[in-house]
Amino acid sequence: MTETLTRGRLLALAAVVVVAVGGTVAYLAHVHGQQADAKSATTTATSTDLAGYLAAPHLVFRNTALGDGYGQVAVTPLTNADGPRAVTPATCDRVYAQRGAAICLFATRGLVTSYKGQMLGADFQPTADLSLSGLPSRARISRDGTLTSTTTFVFGDSYANPGQFSTRTLISRSSGQVVADAEQYELLVDGRKITATDRNVWGVTFVDDDAFYATAASGGKTWLVKGSIADRRLVSVRGDVECPSLSPDGTKIAFKKHGDLPAGHWRLAVYDLASGKETVLAEERSVDDQVEWLDDKTVLYGLSRDTAGTATSDIWQVPADGSGSPSVLVHDAWSPAVIR
Repeated sequence: MTETLTRGRLLALAAVVVVAVGGTVAYLAHVHGQQADAKSATTTATSTDLAGYLAAPHLVFRNTALGDGYGQVAVTPLTNADGPRAVTPATCDRVYAQRGAAICLFATRGLVTSYKGQMLGADFQPTADLSLSGLPSRARISRDGTLTSTTTFVFGDSYANPGQFSTRTLISRSSGQVVADAEQYELLVDGRKITATDRNVWGVTFVDDDAFYATAASGGKTWLVKGSIADRRLVSVRGDVECPSLSPDGTKIAFKKHGDLPAGHWRLAVYDLASGKETVLAEERSVDDQVEWLDDKTVLYGLSRDTAGTATSDIWQVPADGSGSPSVLVHDAWSPAVIR
């Protein structure tokens, strides 16, 4: 009887293994099938004038047009942002750029998924590797190109439920040398030191080569914090701020706020640093992105297409003063960076 039971258990275990392996194979086939569909679809108009585009004010973004260049970094002139795009050699899940340099975060997917970060030169070829420990989320470069910031998920895969994810935010030199792990900095909220183990920091936006803003979270709450690399300290500015982005003139912060919305939903707003005034923007859809400023009056952000099963997205724009209405700046695009 014992032998019969053992044989039965072995057969049951074998069946479970077969189902598990079969499920993994089916999932990978599905993923690769989606990628193949993306690469086989019709592309948008392209240009070979990359050098010309880079010489003038331009927009750098992740190309989500279904076709051979899907996922690659692309460039368009600001004077015709939705026109023909020049596709570069770099492929990224998240990209950000300043003049002459870009930061590229990506996942290498297979039976085991790994993550990488790279600095790219003016030709969009790798110049340095960056430390990356999880799923790519946010990336920024300081205006002088000397500092970079990366945020990755090391546990969980979204910001929808505070306390149910863990991030790692690193500030590095453009050479790849790590300067700081932001979560190791002292965190002061309303003068009180926060030492809880659920602290998270994400979404850096640089002021200069020392100061930066970011989001800090603990106990289900989020704050806009101002950080100092030299002082190794984060100090709260106000609550309910995620993924801040400093305006070109340094006077305002664009961000997403949760307020009393359902979990996983946010509204875009702008905070005036001098007056403390908050302005909720005209975009009423939920935006889960670290926005970019087109100029001091307009913000940009990515939104996935509403069509079920689509693999593409668009870059939208909306006035930063709460007026107007959202409109598409670039179709089939994601992760914008404005270079003037």
